Amino acid sequence: MQPIVKYSQVTKSFGDLEVIKGIDLEMAPGEKLALIGPSGSGKTTLGRMLMTLEEPTSGTIELDGEGLWHMPRKGAFVRADERHLHRMRGKVGMVFQHFNLFPHMTVLRNVTEAPRKVLGLSREEAAERAVSMLGKVGLQDKLDVYPAQLSGGQKQRVAIARALVMRPMVMVFDEVTSALDPELVGEVLEVIREIAEEGSMAMMLITHEMDFAKDVADRVIFGAEGRIVEQGPPEAIFENPQSERLQSFLKRFRSS
Repeated sequence: MQPIVKYSQVTKSFGDLEVIKGIDLEMAPGEKLALIGPSGSGKTTLGRMLMTLEEPTSGTIELDGEGLWHMPRKGAFVRADERHLHRMRGKVGMVFQHFNLFPHMTVLRNVTEAPRKVLGLSREEAAERAVSMLGKVGLQDKLDVYPAQLSGGQKQRVAIARALVMRPMVMVFDEVTSALDPELVGEVLEVIREIAEEGSMAMMLITHEMDFAKDVADRVIFGAEGRIVEQGPPEAIFENPQSERLQSFLKRFRSS
C-alpha cells in the first residue's frame, strides 16, 4: 500500500540551527501517528512542513503519491509553484495550539469561510457541512456566537470542526491542549479520540499527553534533537523503551 505521507531525508534549518536532521518517515492511509519528544525536538516543524507552512531545507515530502514541495515539469522535478501548493494544501488540515479563529466572525462563519473560498461550495452547502461538523464536536448551539464568548476548550473544538469540514486526507494536531486550562483538556482530547475511532483519516498527533498517545495512536515516534530515536506500537514505546534517551524522557514525565 502506498503511504499517504512520505518524508525522505528531510532536513530543516533556521539560520545555523538544524532542527530536522535527515528524517525518513512514512504514514499509511488512515494511520494514527503520535509524535512525542522534548521541546525543540522538531515535532512541530515536521507538521508545519506537511502543511506547507515551512519549506524543507533539503529532502522531499510526498503527499498522496505526489511531491509536496516539488512538481514535475518537462521531465524534471522543480520547486512547486503556488498553484501546486494550494492544491496540495487542500489535502491536509491542521489544528494549532492557539485557535486562530477570526474574532469578528461567528462560529458558523469561521467554519464555513474556507469551504466556500477554497472548495467553492455554495453558502447552503458550506452551512450544511459546518452545522453537521459543529454537531459532531458538540457545539451546534453556538452557531451565532463569537469566539470571545467561548471557553478555550470550545474555541479549540471550533478550530477542529473548521479543519474537518474541509475533509482532508491527513489531519495534523499540534499540541492542541497546551494552551488550555487543565479542566478543559479532557473535552478536547475526547473529541479527537472520537474522530480517530471513526477511522479513515490519517492523523499526526504532536502531543505531550502520554496517556492520550498511548490510547489513540497506532504507532508512536519518539524524536530528539531533530532525529527519530525510537518508534513502534504504543505498548512497545511506553512499556518497553529500548533507548536510554526515551527511558529518561518517560521517567521525567512519570515523575512530573
